[in-house]
Amino acid sequence: MKKIHIVALIALLSGFFITSCKNDHSYPDGTPEFENYYYLGFLPWNNTKVSANRTAGTLKFPVEFHSAFVRTYDAEAKYTIVTTGIAAPAVLGQDYDIVDKDGNTIQPVDGKYTITFPQAKYKVDTIYVKLLNNATPGTRSTEIDIVSNVTDKYTVGNFSDAFKRPLEIK
Repeated sequence: MKKIHIVALIALLSGFFITSCKNDHSYPDGTPEFENYYYLGFLPWNNTKVSANRTAGTLKFPVEFHSAFVRTYDAEAKYTIVTTGIAAPAVLGQDYDIVDKDGNTIQPVDGKYTITFPQAKYKVDTIYVKLLNNATPGTRSTEIDIVSNVTDKYTVGNFSDAFKRPLEIK
């Protein structure tokens, strides 16, 4: 009988503590520090590696820009190519190029590429990677990472579960 009383008391106290906790993680509409904060993430929502044959042509990596507003400014999201720590890195300009939807090569500025979202509106867009069918034998890899872009008007951040897209070129 004593065990039943102890279990009941523990259950009662647990219920009390769970229901009495204050939710400090709510971000109500109109919170000024978040009004101009946007997110960009890869679709599908993961950081899964993509493997492609070097003759695959142009690969499409959809990204989703999260915004609930229409602004007077255009928001720019940034992404970069990462090869640090990769044993057999793919070489930009030899194994692949970053291109626009028409296939024109895009040049990075300070190592970063830009996607512009007019009026900071919600949109699904695409990062295009053109594989160049390099004859060098072996598998080579790279990674496309979405990086934060902080300006005086807004911030475009990324998601921890959809901010990078590893690419393996076979």
